[in-house]
Amino acid sequence: MFNKKKKEEEPVVDQNKTEEVAENTDQVLNDDATSSEKEVETAQELSAEEKLQQENTALNDKYLRLFAEFDNYKRRTQKERVELLQTAGKDVVVSLLPVLDDFERAIKATENTTDIDSLREGILLVQQKLKGILTQRGLKEISSKDAPFDTDLHEAITQIPAPTEELKGKVIDEVQKGYTLNDKVIRYAKVVVGA
Repeated sequence: MFNKKKKEEEPVVDQNKTEEVAENTDQVLNDDATSSEKEVETAQELSAEEKLQQENTALNDKYLRLFAEFDNYKRRTQKERVELLQTAGKDVVVSLLPVLDDFERAIKATENTTDIDSLREGILLVQQKLKGILTQRGLKEISSKDAPFDTDLHEAITQIPAPTEELKGKVIDEVQKGYTLNDKVIRYAKVVVGA
């Protein structure tokens, strides 16, 4: 009796149904695996795309910052250049003020003096002082008289027949002195050349 009851209690399992359930489970598991692989691939594609977008954003940001920094640099250097040009002559002008004072004293002295020699001597002293200041700043006279004519230093005003053969192609007379500032010509000497 006990045996009969046990048999009755045991569920009757149909072999066909068991196989179907197993196939369905395998199919569901396979579908789940395929869909999770697709999700992983999609996630990787999205993450790669997101990474590229982040890199693109970072590079654009870096470019904009660099462009703004360069623009600020250009403005700053332009401002410094303008300030330099405005104050470049300041040192020279300040050093020339004593010469200007000396000229004013010389002009006052000419009002009451009859001694031309002392007046001439005073003017020569002021000229020497002025030349000394300018020489300290790098100004030099171009020596032209009896020198060969050089287009890099001289400007020929006219040609005259040379008095001697050795003066042909040389400077015979200097009409206006030429000057260099730190070895760069700032005014060409105006000269008369022998032909």
